[in-house]
Amino acid sequence: MRVDTLTSIKVFRQVVESGSFVAAAERMDLSTAMVSKHVAYVEKRLGVRLLNRNSRTLSLTEPGSVYFERCKTILDDLEATELELGSLGTVPRGTVRVTCPSWFAGQRLADMLAEFRLRYPQIVVDVSFEDRLVDLVEEGYDLALRVARESSLAPGLIARPIRPVSFFIAGSREYLKRHGAPKSPEELAHHDFVAVGNIDAISLTGPEGKIEVPLRVVLRYRSMTGVVHAVAAGIGLAPMPDIFFEEPEFKGVLMPVLRDYPVQGPTLYIVYVSRKYLPLKIRAFIDFLAQLTIKPAVLKAAAGR
Repeated sequence: MRVDTLTSIKVFRQVVESGSFVAAAERMDLSTAMVSKHVAYVEKRLGVRLLNRNSRTLSLTEPGSVYFERCKTILDDLEATELELGSLGTVPRGTVRVTCPSWFAGQRLADMLAEFRLRYPQIVVDVSFEDRLVDLVEEGYDLALRVARESSLAPGLIARPIRPVSFFIAGSREYLKRHGAPKSPEELAHHDFVAVGNIDAISLTGPEGKIEVPLRVVLRYRSMTGVVHAVAAGIGLAPMPDIFFEEPEFKGVLMPVLRDYPVQGPTLYIVYVSRKYLPLKIRAFIDFLAQLTIKPAVLKAAAGR
């Protein structure tokens, strides 16, 4: 009788995971004798004993442990590939639940989603704007857009970097007219600041390297959107993402200062739970985001107004 190698590998994995030949036979709808035959075939083909077994228990040998881990990886990859290929002939459809910071709720994201809609008209994107760390699994999200430093990303999740996010110190025209624009990092100590959360200092990168600057905080917000509106109202300066200089409501209002000293900024990541068995709708959204390009010269345009 010919024995199929791939089937024998699947049987061997099932024996190990089930803990016995009998249990593996029941789960695979085979006879116990056939399960034993498949395992014996693998051992004979490799020329090593994979299992220590007696009438009541079985355990992996050292070669068996190595072989089991490799087999498990190969079979998982094969299953994922078959699932992916099986979906190539279908149209991505369904709802993709996304969470991202509140300050993403601007024109740039709307334009991006409009383009995505043209490409994938049968996918509904359900976006939630949250200024907190969301548990993707517990709260049922498919993925998150997170602006973070690599060291602060939660372990166990897949984090795919998209692009660096540039932060610059900015103030309103009205504030800068009253107080003057700082000409050096040292002058920041004489200015009022609007802070996100509990920050009391910022790190700038200049010609001399990294500079740590303490802040005179006069107002705190728990969201970046609130900070930007407070700065636009003339309350003080604040470090903010460069995307706000493009927003129509802030054009001509917000002015970057100390452009040669950018704030040490984080990176935009797509965060999701696992690479395995991604539905086509989620893969389409991730691939679309990964193709986005950086639009430079934002600050140059802002400075010219």
